[in-house]
Parts: sequence; C-alpha cells; structure tokens
Amino acid sequence: MNSYPDIRPAASGGRRPRRTARTLTAVAAAVAVAAGGAYAAGLPPFDGANGPDPEAVAAARAFLADWSAGRLPDAAARTTRPDRAEQVLSSFTTGLDIEKPQLTAEEPRETGDGAVTVPFTARMPVTGLGTWTYTSQLPLREQADGGWKVDWQLSLVHPRLSDTEKFRLEREKDKPVEALDRDGDTLSGATHPSLGPVLARLAGGADGAGPRGAVHLVDRATGKVRRTEASFGRKPATKGDDGPVRTTLDADWQAAAERALAEADGRNAALVALRIDDGEILAVANAPAGGFNRAVSGTYAPGSTWKIVTTSALLLKGAVAPDDVVDCPKYLTVGKRFQNVESSEHPGATFRKDFTESCNTAFIGLRGKLGDGELGEVAKKYFGVGQTWHVGVPSYDGSVPVPRDATEKAASMIGQGRVQANPLIMASVTATAVSGTFHQPSLVAGTTDTTATTPLPPRVVTQLRALMRATVTEGTARVLSDLPGDIGAKTGTAEVSDEQENNGWMVAHRGGVAVACVVEEGVTGGGSAGPVLHSLLSAVPES
Repeated sequence: MNSYPDIRPAASGGRRPRRTARTLTAVAAAVAVAAGGAYAAGLPPFDGANGPDPEAVAAARAFLADWSAGRLPDAAARTTRPDRAEQVLSSFTTGLDIEKPQLTAEEPRETGDGAVTVPFTARMPVTGLGTWTYTSQLPLREQADGGWKVDWQLSLVHPRLSDTEKFRLEREKDKPVEALDRDGDTLSGATHPSLGPVLARLAGGADGAGPRGAVHLVDRATGKVRRTEASFGRKPATKGDDGPVRTTLDADWQAAAERALAEADGRNAALVALRIDDGEILAVANAPAGGFNRAVSGTYAPGSTWKIVTTSALLLKGAVAPDDVVDCPKYLTVGKRFQNVESSEHPGATFRKDFTESCNTAFIGLRGKLGDGELGEVAKKYFGVGQTWHVGVPSYDGSVPVPRDATEKAASMIGQGRVQANPLIMASVTATAVSGTFHQPSLVAGTTDTTATTPLPPRVVTQLRALMRATVTEGTARVLSDLPGDIGAKTGTAEVSDEQENNGWMVAHRGGVAVACVVEEGVTGGGSAGPVLHSLLSAVPES
C-alpha cells in the first residue's frame, strides 16, 4: 500500500490571514483524517497559495466521504442546514434501490465571491440494473468561526432535484432466463446464488440487453414523468430463439468460487476465473451474492496487482531487468510520502525482489523510465484495458488516465491514483501476461469483439511468468505455495481512505486458468484474497 500524508496549506498573498501555527497543524491533520487520501477522493494535491482554500476542499471531501459511506448525520452536520440535509439525503434514494454511492470530487474552483465550488461525479449503483451516473457540485462558504461548510441546497444532491420534482425507478419485468453451462448443465440462481444478478443480465440474450428499467424525473404532486434521467438495458434487435442461453461458465468452477468466498469472512468480495487461451469466463462470484455485480462492473484501485502492467511497460522498453539492483527504501516522497506495507524496506534489492515483495517505493522510483501516458498506452495496446469489451453482460472495462501531476504518476505505478479495474479486468490482465495475447473475456458465445491489441514479446512473457512464480515460492503469495501445479501470482493492497481499511487483492494462474479476487477492507492481499484463491484452487483440478 501507499501512504498519503497530511495536506498542509501554504502561505498566500491576497487571501484572509492564515491562523496560528498550532491552528494550521490541527487543520492540516483534520484535512487528512476527514477526507482520506487525496487520490482516494479523486482529487489532486492542492497548493493553498495558488488555489482554493484547502480547508474548503477538505470540507467538501469529508461531506462526500460521509454521504458515500452512509454516515448521513455526519454528512448533514457539515452543511449549513443539518436537519434539512439529513432528511433529504435519507429520502433521496428511497425506492431507487441504490446501493453504496460512489462520489468522486473533481477540480475545485473559487467563485469570486469568497465561496468555493467543488464539482463531483456521482455513480449510483441501481441493484440489478446498472449504474446511474451524473455530475453535480458542492458550494462551500466560510463560516463566522473560520470553518467551511457546504452551503445546503437541494440541487447539490442532483441538479434537477427540487421542491416540485423528484426521482422514481421503474423496472420492466422479464421472465427468468434459462441458462446452461459450457457442458449443457442447467444454471440457476437457486443452485448458484452469485449468478442471480448475472443471469438476469442475460435475459435479453448474448447482447446483455436485460433486465430493463429507468430512473425518471417526476412531478411530486401528479407523478407525471418529466424526463428520463437514466435507462438500463435495451430491447434485443431480434427475439430469436427463446431457448436456454448457453454460457461459458463451468458449474464446478462456479460452485467452488462461491464456496471460496466464504473465506472473505463476511466482507464484500468478488472473484472471476477465466480461460487463458480464449478469455471464456468459467466463474463469476460475488459476496453478498444477490446484489451489485462487483466482479464485472465494480470500480476499484487494483493496488499492487497492477504492477504486472507496470512491469510489462518497463520490460517492453528495456528500462529494467529482473537482476538489476533497484533499491527498496522504507519511504519515498513524490509530493507526498509513499511507503511499503508495514514500512518494510529491502536495501540493495533486485527488481525481482521488488516484484516478489511488492515494494512500492522501488516501483515509484522507476517512474522516470516511463512517459506520463505510457502506462495507459501499454494497458490499452497490450492488455485491452480501457477499450470497449462486449462480455455478454454490462461490464466496466478499466481506466488508466494520464497522470495530472508527479504525485499521481507515482501513485499510478502501484495501481493507485485514478487507475481503476475489477476482478474481471485483473483476471484478463493475468491471462494476457502469462500467454502474451489478449482475448476479450466472454460469458456467452457469439459476443462482438471490437478490441485491437498487440501481443507481448515472448521475452517479456517469460520474465513475467518467472516473476509471478517467484512471488508464490518466495514472495507475498506464499499462501498458495503448498498447492500442486506451476502457480504464479501477484498480491495487492489498495488504499481506499483513512476511514476504511485497505482492499486486499490477489491474482493467480495455474494451467489454463487465470483468477482474480478482491476483498473489500481485507487489509492485505495475502491475508484476505489469498485464502479465497487457495480455497478455489484446492477445489478444482489443474487444467
């Protein structure tokens, strides 16, 4: 994991006088604690001398963090009208079947009247349908005591929310889909609970058309629809055969995957297994089973599992070799201080050691070897990440934006910053790394493939396989070392915020199958996702 230290406002001219040193220290600490890491909130670092007051930005981030986490009284207390704010935030999602919102702050700006505005993107996962995404903004005003609060108004929750209009969810009913696994055995949500939401998405056939629904803006008094804010699913172009949908899933792998998630100890978790040689998905499992399909549609920082892609980029241009000495210090500062898990260090380590022990500081120290946009280019060109995938159900296909500054570039080297993925993406990344060729993942036969990728050179594939194997035999993935087969793996620990424990990741491959697992708030990859993958691989034969 990486560590983001306090954001400390700098002195500035043309602004109200700064407070005493003691007050400044307290404010800086409050910024970091209340808002979490700047990158976890989707914001770049701020210089108090040249941009909006960091205290205002911190207040906005803290409000969004509380709202997202369901701490509505705390969020409301950060506004100018706490009672009204709590009432509205509590009722806003009533009847909309929205799970945990994802609220991402964008670049703040000063409005010229002493106020600060922080735009944000809201991603509202609607159970069983998809994600309703919209943008809004938070107005902030300095209070008499010198603190900052969100200037409460209905429109900050959604620009069209008003005293006369609200939102309503409508679902179109579909008959339950009949689905078969790759061998023709019947699949159902009753026998495989994690497949309930997945199979529902197959109701429209291989194009993933259903189920269908919409979020409408309606008149509060009459219920009349004023406009449609978000639509989910689409009607198939042709009805076609009403028979069962044949999937790529394997009933044995699916059952083993669902049992394995019991090792997540009640935490939210997700798992994907797919075939390396063609991308066909063998298992998709989620915990809890009947809700958001986080395995395929989730958005997570992949943490150190992303070092597979970073390593590929470095190896492709000959910027490093496994036996090169790349020091692994305890800390490294690039605008902010980064550290390794448990502040470990490995003086004089080789790059091989850095990979197997997942040394953040060593990877960040190599950031100058890559151009600012090069990591994203490699991810897209060789791994298909960020291209449009047609899996058979709606999916999130990853994002690797060009870093906005040196600190964000450092974070992206270790799968943090604004790098986003999910278990489907990371299982595919693993399959590509160890085979050299990207295959679009698929859940049903006949999906369209519009991706265009280039194979990895054989020398890079050989080096990646050796590094991942060493991670099992002598590194952070030793939890898998007692299993039979030539297993390779990579762990990951992804920072979320100061209010939440880190997410734990692990990816692995054995035989012809690649797997990936994330455990929310699992603390470490080896300690949380590791037992899940150990259970899975113990239950299925090597293929």
